[in-house]
Amino acid sequence: MKEASPEVQSLTDVLAALSNASDRHDVLSVRDILTEIGDRSFATVLLVPALLLVSPVSAIPGTPTIGAVLVILIVLQWIMGRDHLWFPDAIMRRSIKAQRVRTGVRWLERPASWVDRHARQRLVFLTRGPLGLLPLFVTLSIAATWPLLELLPMVTSIGAFTVSLFAFGLMTKDGLWIAIGYGFVGLLVTVATLAV
Repeated sequence: MKEASPEVQSLTDVLAALSNASDRHDVLSVRDILTEIGDRSFATVLLVPALLLVSPVSAIPGTPTIGAVLVILIVLQWIMGRDHLWFPDAIMRRSIKAQRVRTGVRWLERPASWVDRHARQRLVFLTRGPLGLLPLFVTLSIAATWPLLELLPMVTSIGAFTVSLFAFGLMTKDGLWIAIGYGFVGLLVTVATLAV
């Protein structure tokens, strides 16, 4: 699996990259974001749609579906062992108003800073080999539900939060965040089962 780039090693770095990109454009495309972050650190790129869907940006119609497509494409290429990401031109041209990205970034800055302060390399075995692939398969399952849940405002943020935990854990080699992600999935499945 790919390593995080030395330039982007924290949630704060990812948000700063998004902020920098949004400052240079009125409308921010997928291509603009990849230019800022790069296309070789799969965990870092995976964090971008996941974090945006955790924020109020997820309430914009169509955003959860586009986020799901991006996440699925990223994860499939990661599992296949590609050296860098590839997206169809139609996806690369998809865009969002930069102001909305800035709003999402501001909303996430404080919690991201807290998470960064509490991250370090631990339970590393959960981030490598077969155990390192497991959160990617769980992520595929989660993202596949987002287009179906799009009519329910902010519901996709719950799954996106879990994907963010997995991506952050893989990026920083901190298996504790992956374990928390599994716990969150278990809680959601339990609640959904009891509700039915």
